[in-house]
Amino acid sequence: MIPEPSTDDLAVRESVRRFALAELAPRAAEFDESETFVGAHLPRLAETGILGLNLPQAWGGVGISPLGLVGAVEEIAAACPATASMVTAHYLATEVILLAGSDAQKECYLPGAAAGRLLGAFALTEPGAGSNPADMAATASESGGLVHLAGTKHFISNAGAADFIIVFTRSADAGPRTSFDAFVLDKGTPGLRFAKPEPTMGLRGGHIFEIVFDCTIPTNQRLGAVGSGFRTAMRVLDCGRIEVAAMALGICQAAMSATLDWVRNRAVGGQPLAERQGVQWMLADMATEIEGARLLTYRAAALRQADQPFTRAAAMAKLVASETADRVVDRALQLHGGYGYSRRLPLERLARDVRVLRIYEGASEVQRNIIARLILQEAT
Repeated sequence: MIPEPSTDDLAVRESVRRFALAELAPRAAEFDESETFVGAHLPRLAETGILGLNLPQAWGGVGISPLGLVGAVEEIAAACPATASMVTAHYLATEVILLAGSDAQKECYLPGAAAGRLLGAFALTEPGAGSNPADMAATASESGGLVHLAGTKHFISNAGAADFIIVFTRSADAGPRTSFDAFVLDKGTPGLRFAKPEPTMGLRGGHIFEIVFDCTIPTNQRLGAVGSGFRTAMRVLDCGRIEVAAMALGICQAAMSATLDWVRNRAVGGQPLAERQGVQWMLADMATEIEGARLLTYRAAALRQADQPFTRAAAMAKLVASETADRVVDRALQLHGGYGYSRRLPLERLARDVRVLRIYEGASEVQRNIIARLILQEAT
């Protein structure tokens, strides 16, 4: 059995739903059309506690469960996927500090992040190391209580607007042994530079950037023990994959809701589309696939909540939910006919927004590799 979200989690979800419908959804098309960063929502996101949903109350957060977090992300993504992208990237950054940071580092960043005073970014991907972070080329060289970081990160959500950035590097001093570390860089660090926002197909209000850094920082900006960075990144990505699955479910929710309204009210040949068997079968397939993706996603969140291993479950949830969302949005657009292809309706935007979910936080092919590796290990 998959445990139900608590009463408090459901109350938070309902509060997020009302906020998202009232304040995010009405501006989603505007941010997409203008390609303006959705950071204008940050003050209100902070007021509602959304920026600290993933953090415990001890560090200024709301303290909802992983199941509750999934529900909240669904509602944000249903209203504005670009805003969900910005928020979940912020969650990744704060999760690293929560997981690997010292108490001093947590005190420095987490309360401000939860209160909306600080926006975070998570910098792992590189031009030559996307789905395989082990190929990263960015380096860290330590000497005399200082660390010199040098490298380039690419496709980093929030980076140009972020107040702090979690950067992963390999050690330049490890010799034949590969060692990775995580560091936190503050906005304005000398030697930290950003390119213009990447012109993207979708999520055009959730900006991504290339980062180039050649800077020297104190060793106390390392997060966790020396050499622990790769393990930290993988643990945080497991959490992030559940959140990507939740984003996919939110987009499914938006597409399905729009489609149900459309087929009830759109008549062809004097008969509402909803009364046609072929349309009903398409709706049935869409609803069934969404429910399957939701069960996988909630199971992964429940395992995380129970402090059980959830790497495989998170990979399955991310794989199935992202690919389901792609199919659901495509069918929804098809059922809208030519109107679905028009930018006057949201289906065209959702079709562009959903596509990246099969790529980031590990492409679908990477999720299949993870799943296969783990099931083969379990079979031995």
